[in-house]
Amino acid sequence: MVRLEQFTTEVDTVVSRMRALDGAWPEHDGVAVFNRVYLAVTEEVDRRLDAGYFRDRHGAIALDVRFAERYLAVAEEGPLPACWRPLFQLRRHPGVRPLQFALAGINAHIGHDLALAVVDTCRALGREPAALEDEFERVGDLLGALEERIREDLMPGPDLLQLADPLTHLLGAWSLERAREAAWSAARALWALRHLPDVAEEFARRLDAAVGFASRMLLTPLPH
Repeated sequence: MVRLEQFTTEVDTVVSRMRALDGAWPEHDGVAVFNRVYLAVTEEVDRRLDAGYFRDRHGAIALDVRFAERYLAVAEEGPLPACWRPLFQLRRHPGVRPLQFALAGINAHIGHDLALAVVDTCRALGREPAALEDEFERVGDLLGALEERIREDLMPGPDLLQLADPLTHLLGAWSLERAREAAWSAARALWALRHLPDVAEEFARRLDAAVGFASRMLLTPLPH
């Protein structure tokens, strides 16, 4: 079992790595838009950890770190899974709006990475997914509150109603709550398949592709 102090250090480390990425990319870069969103989430989780928000602090830290590592492995020029490919390919497209970039990144990270991070954490801690469900839900509640703020901050104002109409229609088809529910179901399925590695790998590959398809739809370029 890894000591709690090590995980605490790892939380600080992933925050520092996200801040470094934020300073390295142009402000309007699509991946940079998502990185700022995720940095805010991780900093808020860190504050809540210190405030005793999570009943199982050890489990919450373990899940938070493994979740962040999934994104950082991609952001720091690692291999691009299908779920992340649309965001990285369209990160500088002039017809894609900041809110689309933010939600496409959230979709990739929640829809694919979170399920795998739950399995990673269960393996590391020797627990069943049910033992992490409370921490999963509490992190999800923080993400939900932040998503609402993101939509308010990044949605075009009244002077851009011609743009806002198709944007509202497009993004209304995606739901963070549904993505969270699907991620939990996928995590449980992957855990149940852990003794069937070929089947688990195929399941994960298909999950990756499906989430990538949804991200590509979220990044549909819109007229100016």
